Amino acid sequence: MSTPPTPPPGPGHSWPPPPPQQGWGTPPGYGQHPPALNGFALASLLSGLLCFPPLGIAFGIAALVQIAKKGDRGKVMAITGLVVSVLMTGVLALTAERVLAAVDDRVDPLSEYADVEGDLTDLSDLRVGDCFNVPGGDLIDERPVTYRIDCAQVHHGEVTASKVLETADGPESGGSDRDSEDACWKAQDEYAMDTWALPEYAEMFYYAPSRQSWRQGDRALLCVIGTADEEWRGSLRRDAGMLKPEQSAFLRAANAVEFVMSRPPEDDVEDALPQYQEWARAVNAALGTEAKLLQGDVTRAGLEKAAQAQLKEIEAARVQWQRAAQAKTAQEFDRQWDRALAAMSVETEKELRGAYGLSTVIPQWLQDSQGDLEERDDGSLDGPSSGAA
Repeated sequence: MSTPPTPPPGPGHSWPPPPPQQGWGTPPGYGQHPPALNGFALASLLSGLLCFPPLGIAFGIAALVQIAKKGDRGKVMAITGLVVSVLMTGVLALTAERVLAAVDDRVDPLSEYADVEGDLTDLSDLRVGDCFNVPGGDLIDERPVTYRIDCAQVHHGEVTASKVLETADGPESGGSDRDSEDACWKAQDEYAMDTWALPEYAEMFYYAPSRQSWRQGDRALLCVIGTADEEWRGSLRRDAGMLKPEQSAFLRAANAVEFVMSRPPEDDVEDALPQYQEWARAVNAALGTEAKLLQGDVTRAGLEKAAQAQLKEIEAARVQWQRAAQAKTAQEFDRQWDRALAAMSVETEKELRGAYGLSTVIPQWLQDSQGDLEERDDGSLDGPSSGAA
């Protein structure tokens, strides 16, 4: 038997036939599941954003520990959740602190209300002569809660005036404050005319309209003598209707002098000499009114000696005030000012008040002012008797 011949090559054929093509191999990881997303990582992020941030911190730490051990997915999410939870915990703590502080501020006054004696009365309903209490004795509040009470009981304040505020400036301004103070000092001097008889701790307070109430038409000014520093009983009222005519007349003149002398210009003499000159003229005029009254009383029984002594000192002081009103420099004004103050003695006024049947207890503020004057006196001032020369 013969071997068959080799077939000729032809298109698409080769000999021997090529080996069968190999198929694609299985890709790495084929058939395996990807790592699971760590549940604590997701819980940390959601807790930090939506629920309870401190819990999110715990979840975030747990997620990082598990991811490191098991190779779970979600490391970035866990870190993000942890950071967000820390930040939100800080915000939550700060907010809670402020809320608690606000609650304490409200709870403390509310607890004080239960201890206040008197009938709850709106500030605007208080009238002249009314006595009242406030929670905690805090009269500095812009508009305190007030409880009207009989003046025979312990109380914090007593109304000396309820009037319309007259001011060229708007409310809560420097000019308005000064106008309110002036009006209430004058009202107090008319309500409790014998200023030396007031207790040392008595203070003047006033309640004026706010900007908001002013826009609504509020013009009410309430003036008060405050006695919250001590347990005070009884009314401080001692007006003209409760005094002898000669007593009220003298006190009105003397109080006018005290008022004017207590209200010098606010700027330094160097910066406001013309205003100080005008003030000196006002003091001189007030002293002139007192002198005229004393000239009429100098012959009244029991007043002869004391009134004459006060008259002499007033005339000496007026000379210095007149010179101060004509001063060319601030230094000259200060010099005449000191001499005018030195020309009048507290002891002389004490004797005069006693002769009128008034209080002779020298107020502490007056003692302090006398002490300040003595400290300023370096020996260059003339004595009271030289002022008349």
